[in-house]
Amino acid sequence: MRLALASLLAFALLATPSFAQSEEDVMAQIESIHGDSVGFGEAFGLLQDAFMFGDPVTIADLGFYPMTVNANGEVYDIFEAQDLVDNFDALLTSETQNAIGGQDFADLIVTSEGVGFANGALWMTNVCLDDGCAQTQWGILSINN
Repeated sequence: MRLALASLLAFALLATPSFAQSEEDVMAQIESIHGDSVGFGEAFGLLQDAFMFGDPVTIADLGFYPMTVNANGEVYDIFEAQDLVDNFDALLTSETQNAIGGQDFADLIVTSEGVGFANGALWMTNVCLDDGCAQTQWGILSINN
């Protein structure tokens, strides 16, 4: 009887949805997988402010080019920052802009490929700037409306 009760309790605990992760958990995941979590936090703040205040230049400056943007049922290769600035409203829906601007840090997606915003609408990654990877930079890798 005790074994059956213990099994039932274990099953119930495993079936219970997990609670949202904390900001500290996200930072630890980023540091563990990509390194430079502090740099990510700075890039996150810049990106979120730029989306909230409608600053496409700052957003474009955070991009790694060429960048892929999925919008309007098409895939666009953006080759330089000015291309993103000039076509910003056509390439990013207002829903995507609002979702990224209101992104909660604890709800970020952290994978080995990068960090996803707004359920994968935008992906950032940490790129090595030298052979030894002593210098890195966080930037936008892709945008998916």
